[in-house]
Amino acid sequence: MAVTSLTALQVMRDAPVIPVIVLHDVRYAVPLARALVAGGIRMLEVTLRTPEALDCMRAIAVEVSEAVVGAGTVRSPADAEAAARAGARFAVSPGFTPALGRACRDQGLPLLPGTATGSEIMTAQEEGFSALKFFPAVQAGGAAMLKAWQGPFGDVVFCPTGGIGPGNAADFLALPNVACVGGSWLVPGDALAQGDWARITQLAREAVALRI
Repeated sequence: MAVTSLTALQVMRDAPVIPVIVLHDVRYAVPLARALVAGGIRMLEVTLRTPEALDCMRAIAVEVSEAVVGAGTVRSPADAEAAARAGARFAVSPGFTPALGRACRDQGLPLLPGTATGSEIMTAQEEGFSALKFFPAVQAGGAAMLKAWQGPFGDVVFCPTGGIGPGNAADFLALPNVACVGGSWLVPGDALAQGDWARITQLAREAVALRI
């Protein structure tokens, strides 16, 4: 799948869950990616929250051909450029600005822009984005908010992220305007620290089984 052919909607519909990954050590990047792919999760959001994030993306992009590595916490045009250079094939942001949207287009990165209000959704749509992240999902109104948006924003599809785990993911995935959810529970800190790749693969399999 070439970068130019990948769309935000394809990223969202590949699996029920996009793992939100925070990595502090590049040594974990490749085995983690392989464990998630083995469980059926290919779209991997590595967040730009640590100094090692770009090196981790680069390692996954080079060594795990089955994975599609993306950059999370993309907040600026500079972030988008750095992520693209590191091999990212999509971007996820906690919010949205027109400048960020243009930068991601310039870099060939499909963007899932973060939105939490009707005005933010309208701003993203004005810039041509209709596959959006809803963040922070639970704190911003949860499934009830998404249900309310089905009327005025029936042409928008969401990836809710924030406060979502195995206990409530299915509630979000059952909504017609939700394509997937984002969550960190697929990569527990203790499993990562212990190199318990089998556990992470099992969590990925369970996430894939959430598809409605």
